[in-house]
Amino acid sequence: MKASTFTVAVITALASQSLSAAELDLKLTNLTQGLHFTPILITAHASDDTLFEVAMPATTALQTMAEGGNLAPLIDQANAAGSDVIANPAEGLLAPSTSTMTTLTTAEANEYLSITAMLLPTNDGFVGLNSWKIPKEAGTYSVYLNAYDAGTEGNNELVVEGSGAPGTPGIPAAPGGNAGSGGTGLSSSDSNTMIHIHPGNLGDDDLAAGASDLSNTVHRWLNPVAKLTVTVK
Repeated sequence: MKASTFTVAVITALASQSLSAAELDLKLTNLTQGLHFTPILITAHASDDTLFEVAMPATTALQTMAEGGNLAPLIDQANAAGSDVIANPAEGLLAPSTSTMTTLTTAEANEYLSITAMLLPTNDGFVGLNSWKIPKEAGTYSVYLNAYDAGTEGNNELVVEGSGAPGTPGIPAAPGGNAGSGGTGLSSSDSNTMIHIHPGNLGDDDLAAGASDLSNTVHRWLNPVAKLTVTVK
């Protein structure tokens, strides 16, 4: 009788555990030809605990990530909300045409998936997935991610050392060695201060002067900028 009771208890516990968690295999691919993703943040969360909201002002935490690639405030925000978090699965920058893979175990209450990372070289651009509903059925799903503009800084397209701090204009780095210097700068302010689809880098063909420090053949892009493959087990 005791053994039977124990068996029922174990089965009940295992069933409860399977209901309360989902396991996701995730593969994120950078689809661009000349942009790098800074360390990536992946969260599974409840419906009201989003990393960002399109057409709304960026939070300070989102601005910190979008202008300098610093995930710490967003991680703190996600942890405080009880989200399931994976930070920096690529262990650094994700280069053009490369992928990173990871596994995320989610709690029952965390039914939505969000992803973000800064795009380099941009002023305040980021790749984003906002509150994608995690399927209940096992299978493999593909989602394409757009580039967004945080709306917190004008896209002057100038590479400026130390500009990764929020509120300091400029692009903090240009991985790949395809950027220049000596540009006079493009727009110093943008009329849309809400999070919106990024208009893209313009660049020019003069990396020793011109208006932009970026290349018009390397650093331009069209959405989507990333592909996410989700395998629900």
